[in-house]
Amino acid sequence: MRINGAEILMNCLIEQGVDTIFGYPGASVLAVYDTLLDFPVRHILTAHEQGACFAAEGYSRASGKVGVVLTTSGPGATNLVTGIADAYMDSIPLVAITGNVSLDNLGHDCFQEIDIFGMTLPIVKYSYIVKSAKELAHTVREAFRIAQSGRKGPVLIDIPTNIFNEISEYELIAPEPILPKLIDTTDLVKIATLINSSERPLIYAGGGVIASGATEQVKALSTKISAHVAVSFMGIGAVPSSFKNYIGVASNRTTAPTTALKECDLLICLGTRFNSRTESNNKLLTKRKLPIVHIDIDNAEIDKNIPTTRAIVGDVILAIEELLPRLNGNANEEWLARDFGEKPIKNRAVDILNSLSKKVDKQTIIVTDVGLHQLWTALTYPVETPRSFLTSGGLGVMGFGLGAAIGAALASGKRVILVTGDGSFNMNLNELATAVKNKLGIMILVMNNSSLGMIRQIQQENFSRRYSQSTLYLKTDYVAFAKSFGADAYSIEQSDDIDKILDMALRHKTPVVIDCKIPINDK
Repeated sequence: MRINGAEILMNCLIEQGVDTIFGYPGASVLAVYDTLLDFPVRHILTAHEQGACFAAEGYSRASGKVGVVLTTSGPGATNLVTGIADAYMDSIPLVAITGNVSLDNLGHDCFQEIDIFGMTLPIVKYSYIVKSAKELAHTVREAFRIAQSGRKGPVLIDIPTNIFNEISEYELIAPEPILPKLIDTTDLVKIATLINSSERPLIYAGGGVIASGATEQVKALSTKISAHVAVSFMGIGAVPSSFKNYIGVASNRTTAPTTALKECDLLICLGTRFNSRTESNNKLLTKRKLPIVHIDIDNAEIDKNIPTTRAIVGDVILAIEELLPRLNGNANEEWLARDFGEKPIKNRAVDILNSLSKKVDKQTIIVTDVGLHQLWTALTYPVETPRSFLTSGGLGVMGFGLGAAIGAALASGKRVILVTGDGSFNMNLNELATAVKNKLGIMILVMNNSSLGMIRQIQQENFSRRYSQSTLYLKTDYVAFAKSFGADAYSIEQSDDIDKILDMALRHKTPVVIDCKIPINDK
């Protein structure tokens, strides 16, 4: 059939299974917004384009589907850049669709013209500028395939506004399933030999385990070879916190995974990379010259930061399934019984999180912003299911949380808990209006320590306590603010208030904000 570009775009999104779009209208994409009225796609209008991109990310992180964000040209497009970069760093499948000036005006510095194609090249898997309506369908289909194939990530489609009104042929084509690459069995045999000779193996699981859906396979591997399991920040939820062999999150601030790393005789890395959040462990690995097995879908990660002994480039779930029958299953009860003695974090924020974890079910999605509250949550909150802990891992974006919580709530239909700080919350608190308008079950815990906590801690440790611009002491009344937006709100002033306030807040099924007063020196 012959239809215009806007209709082709919407039909192709339906083809790809898209049911929700996050965005903000503008002149260059008004033809699409007009066409939206005729299609069964939910559009979530956010307060800001950056919030829309974070929401599309949260939707993807919680569901495993491709997140979709739609904005206009110029500032609408540039406001997506941080969100696109965040998706790129954390391997989140995202399709960002931007309008632009008409083809004949490109390159003339027209009103709200920007080279978003060139601007985002370093932070996307692929970019497109659509030159005619007849190439639009192929572009959209290919964009979704690229976003979901191999190491997942964001793709940009920039569409000049005249393309939406061009008429072209469209034919429905159902998407083909994306099949993972077969594993090289030669490498598997060598890796199996290495594992079978190990007496004290340690598994390090990352976000690739969650992307692959390999939780049960990792548990089976751990059980068969008597291996402890540590996870990266992006790997939180890769195995349940209650799993008998789980020992915690590997970071520069945890002791149990580091102690295990000192004592193990083989490290098996699954769907993770050795980034700077484990810098102290990376130095230990380099010094120990420990045998390392690395399985990752991205060849670029192999030997990038730490040299490996044996590696497989491929999907984690397939690799483990091929590997399991080749393993002897050596039991080492003494190694599994080893208590690595993680030093507990004690402060009011952790008391709040501990209390909360006993009051909500295991399916509750936890989202964090970035700062000390992120560390407190990642290192102490028990996460039992994949895709129920969402955080900005690689880019570390303050202000990520509320948009991501909105996307997660819409994707899952579940209650979502956002743990944020006063610094992070101030970055994008405008999206509270979006949460209220859509009556989303989001509880927001503002860990209010009157500071940029992580920055202040670094200044305390490395800059002789010279607290330059890291102490906030804002006069913001978060309870009054939240109520002015139409949300419910409470304040935890002291530790005795924790259970009572949480119980009251959990009765609400629409947005609720809790101003959690945290002593400034809590670590």
